[in-house]
Amino acid sequence: MILRFDAWRERACPSAQMIFRLPIRSAVMFFSRLKPLAVTMLATALAACMSQPMADRVAAVSMETAPDNAMAHKSVAQAERLGTQWGDEVQSSVRHVNLIRVDSQPLAEHVLHYSAKDYRGRSLNSISLAAGRVALSVQGDNRRALPIFRDNGRYFLRGKAGQAYRLVYKNNSDKTLEIVASVDGLDVISGKAASRYLNGYVLRPHGTLEIEGFRKSNDAVASFIFGKPSDAYAAHSDAGSVQNVGVIGTAVFELRDPNRAPEGAANPFPADGGRDNGYAKAPR
Repeated sequence: MILRFDAWRERACPSAQMIFRLPIRSAVMFFSRLKPLAVTMLATALAACMSQPMADRVAAVSMETAPDNAMAHKSVAQAERLGTQWGDEVQSSVRHVNLIRVDSQPLAEHVLHYSAKDYRGRSLNSISLAAGRVALSVQGDNRRALPIFRDNGRYFLRGKAGQAYRLVYKNNSDKTLEIVASVDGLDVISGKAASRYLNGYVLRPHGTLEIEGFRKSNDAVASFIFGKPSDAYAAHSDAGSVQNVGVIGTAVFELRDPNRAPEGAANPFPADGGRDNGYAKAPR
């Protein structure tokens, strides 16, 4: 059985004076466990058992190694380093849906370093992931993109202590995708040491996913807030370490609906799948 979550919010309609439900995100959270050709999402577990050493699970994108982290901070002064705090509670509801991964290997993996360093040069509004299928940007409370800088294929985000931020993923493709994200080496959903095989958010075709914080429950997250490394959630979590602050990881997977018939497959009851309301149709 494969489970995921969809997010909804109730809003009053001024003209009709009625309550209706609108999706606030096209993204959903689902539980996963690796299998030979697919990952089965489980409702009873938020984390898959991993045999890799903890050092290999520091980020959702395990390409980041200890030497790389050292290089990333080599030009960042100690006073310029930032971590991400466990911030204010933000409403964010989720529900279960069913999907599985097409492949156990991600389409793309990415690392974004952040600090308070005054980077120079031309800034970027977003980062292209998975050959342009996904665009990643980081927004502040005013929904303006925070400046990202590129240097020799590496990406650096400039933030300020006390500033709240959110990760924004835009799906430019016709495929349903999964986003597995980590902040400071911690999975944004479970709070455990991050791994590409942990839970992810589902990003609908041409949809947008906003990750505003560490998930506290099915209905709320603790907002991401830049702060001193010593105040970071990673520094006050059994699964985290202050040594891992200043990095945001992303892994992208393609998903499929296991209950959906393959394209071109024969349908024994074709009339049952239509939307006929029983009334006469307009002329063609």
